[in-house]
Amino acid sequence: MELIQETPDLSAYLAADEVIDHHHPLVRQTAARLAKEATDSYVYARLAFEFVRDVIPHSQDSGDLRVTWRASDVLEQGTGICFAKAHALTALLRAEDIPTALCYQKLDVVHGLVAVRFHGAWHRQDPRGNKPGVDARFSLDGERLAFLPDPAAGELDYSGLYATPHPTVLGTLKAATDRPRLWRTLPTAL
Repeated sequence: MELIQETPDLSAYLAADEVIDHHHPLVRQTAARLAKEATDSYVYARLAFEFVRDVIPHSQDSGDLRVTWRASDVLEQGTGICFAKAHALTALLRAEDIPTALCYQKLDVVHGLVAVRFHGAWHRQDPRGNKPGVDARFSLDGERLAFLPDPAAGELDYSGLYATPHPTVLGTLKAATDRPRLWRTLPTAL
């Protein structure tokens, strides 16, 4: 599948905003801690991915009722669904000048992941969090995502690479008062 940048300006995929707040002190501190262990940007990206995937539980899996959407809040509260975890990983990667895009899949509901740019190409990564039946891994050599869409069931990979969260996704996250309400209102398409 060809991934298509929403904007041709690569600097948009390094920018900070209200959601991808990589200038926030907690994001900077977390990035600096991870960077101390990294020998290069690839190792840093893998460490950041593994941190978000493994240290921050997916709120549906853990039963956490809180809804997070801003990267710094995901790190502070230590919880989030796929979209929120993608926002946190994007902020950590952009904090170290690694171009990162948000991207999505249409499964039974929309699922959020990221794409990182290395060696002149985009590589999708899914920091959702592993559980039985889900084994996502950081890879620049073939995708190791949490889910593979089933075209026969109407599922698909969206080809767009977004510099900011899709408005449908962000609106849903911001409107949810708790995770059960969020679960009932998740978008089924972009």
